[in-house]
Amino acid sequence: MMIDILLIDDHALFRSGLAMVLKDGIAGADIAQVASLEEAMRDALPAPHVVLLDVQLQGLNGLEGIALVRRRWPDALVVMLSSQAEPRTVRQALARGAAAFVSKADTAETIVSVITTLMRGETVVTRIDGFADSQPAGLHDGARPQRLTPRQAEVLDLLCQGLSNKVIGRRLNLSENTVRGHVQATLSVLGVSSRSEAAFAARRIGLVF
Repeated sequence: MMIDILLIDDHALFRSGLAMVLKDGIAGADIAQVASLEEAMRDALPAPHVVLLDVQLQGLNGLEGIALVRRRWPDALVVMLSSQAEPRTVRQALARGAAAFVSKADTAETIVSVITTLMRGETVVTRIDGFADSQPAGLHDGARPQRLTPRQAEVLDLLCQGLSNKVIGRRLNLSENTVRGHVQATLSVLGVSSRSEAAFAARRIGLVF
């Protein structure tokens, strides 16, 4: 079984209102609602086509939860929701694997359009206003950054802790060669040539803290 849209937002009034908007705007859409990532992971929900994920959730926040959602439902498209769409937050969401980013201030028509476009199998380009020229080259393509896969994001986080490929492999139950491949792919996405540069770039743009 599959549901069309899973809405994860801890503001009940907003969540129910958006669900009504989606039902009105997307004929026949099957929509499920939960208040947290913990609830979404705990419940026996069918695989969703699209996950609408609020950035500012209580408990595990939306940015931290992108990889979790994609591990549970690899084919789901994650659309981030936020009342504050700062460029840094947008960059983090897209780099961590979100398919699109929408502001809660957007019109209902805009949000419905983004979701229906994704459900048709088409790509949505999320513009990042104020994108600085000083950002790493791999994340400066004029529209949207390349994405780190969930595994690459995990490797990057451990790399930034100063761990070697061998230790990262033990932590993630991967071979050292596999980790080396993930590290090289991550350096390419970030547009850097060394582990130290990757750590600096990742902290600079908020991929790790």
